[in-house]
Amino acid sequence: MGSTSDKAAGLGNEAMGNIKQGLGKVTGNDKLQAEGAAQEAKGEAQQAVGKAKEGIKDATNTVADAVNRKL
Repeated sequence: MGSTSDKAAGLGNEAMGNIKQGLGKVTGNDKLQAEGAAQEAKGEAQQAVGKAKEGIKDATNTVADAVNRKL
């Protein structure tokens, strides 16, 4: 996955995790709350991966631009 798709998937998982947690609290369903917390954590991790990929891509482009200017 690219950085944008990782971040988008992460946002989706975070949102669904929050919804599941809320529904679990309202209904008293501990299992649903736990699933929601896990999905939210997964989403946060996906976003972090996407941001890291973006940072690496930006750094690589900066280096490539500097090399091209020297040529």
